[in-house]
Amino acid sequence: MKKIIFSALCCACSFSYAQEHFSGFSSSRRVGILNAGANPSELANLFRTVDIQLFAFSLDASNNKVGFSDLIEGKNVEDLIFAGGEAVDFDINTQIMGPSAGFSAFGWGFGVATRSHIRANISNVNTELGDALTNSALNSILGASTISNSENQRITGTVWGELALSAARKLYDKKNHQINAGISLKLLFPGSYANLGMSAFQGTITNTAGDVRLNNAAAQLNIAYSGSLANEFTDASDYFSSLWGGLNGVATDIGVDYQWKGANNKYKLKVGASVCNIGSMTFKDDNNATRTYSLSVNDANPVNGLGLDLNQFESIDGLRDIENILIANNGANGVDFTLENESRDFKVKLPTILNLYADYQIISKLSVTLFMVQRLNDEGANDQILSQNMLSITPRFTTGMFEGFIPVNFNEISGTTAGLGLRLGGFFLGSNSILTALSNDSKQADFFIGSRFGIL
Repeated sequence: MKKIIFSALCCACSFSYAQEHFSGFSSSRRVGILNAGANPSELANLFRTVDIQLFAFSLDASNNKVGFSDLIEGKNVEDLIFAGGEAVDFDINTQIMGPSAGFSAFGWGFGVATRSHIRANISNVNTELGDALTNSALNSILGASTISNSENQRITGTVWGELALSAARKLYDKKNHQINAGISLKLLFPGSYANLGMSAFQGTITNTAGDVRLNNAAAQLNIAYSGSLANEFTDASDYFSSLWGGLNGVATDIGVDYQWKGANNKYKLKVGASVCNIGSMTFKDDNNATRTYSLSVNDANPVNGLGLDLNQFESIDGLRDIENILIANNGANGVDFTLENESRDFKVKLPTILNLYADYQIISKLSVTLFMVQRLNDEGANDQILSQNMLSITPRFTTGMFEGFIPVNFNEISGTTAGLGLRLGGFFLGSNSILTALSNDSKQADFFIGSRFGIL
């Protein structure tokens, strides 16, 4: 288990990225196909008749344990991860946008976009349990510790591709007011998936000179895997090797926006709302499996090898290893590991979110954007891809060829960050938290880059 948890944490600590992709740029006044990812109605506001997105890359993550200064000072990451009583939360989120295009015709705006997604999450993992599974409880004092956690502790990884077909139209455009609406149909191509969920966990962990045992325990376990993440969960190549699978899912985005225009027909205020990722995808592979188990350890005495030996989970590579170890321990030393239900193919729900934003022009070339992301799904469900809530405020300076912005973000896992982004012609890059990382103990950073051009 050490490889699974610690590899994911190392990725997050090494990058420590934020949550909103292309933060600040996705609400740019130079509207293109990228803006439609946050709200499909924006296709009715295309800056050029044709907008071509050559590529865009965004790597995001956040954590609640390890700060930028901790890495600079060379502190032991494993010690920091499982320190204190706060549950461990890490989020890594990558989006790769391939060749895409938006265009205006016959009073409509249309778009075709390709995107690949990679997500890895550790959610609500108890520090004492995580320490016992990865470090043989080296961070804990000798003796016994009783844990009770009614929520679902999860380690997940998901890879999929999507082809989005979008359309938008002006519903109302008179005098100083304009209302647009849009919709996207996403064809989903699930690549690989892994989920370890442990809910209603309670038990006593005893550390006797490095011999770590679990006793008087009960929990519900979900173990699900598909594709390249079935065998290993620890190598980046396991994720990038399966960006696109077969077509096995559909999702929808819907959105509207309102503009209050000034004398030059450019908007003074724009307000938008969208609900994105309404849908699910089905994973089908030769090594597919999703199983729910009940785990109980009834022997209350950790002495003389009784109870579940947690040391054997230290060096495993994948979820199959966890499953095989628990099956091998079934019926020994008071361990009862019972299969309750299983299936081969399974559905996974996309992270449905509500986007709300407002962009206000303060003076010519200077504006400010308020952007909010609110998740709408149950994060504790084992068939749910995880997401975060986020609020950002972005002052922006815009000319024809240049755009500069400073996003200030409030992230539910890593707190407040400030970043910097710019656009020069069709090239753009930025970081959602570079300013915070350089100035204080930020637990978040991000990076995005891309290139596009417009015609007519």
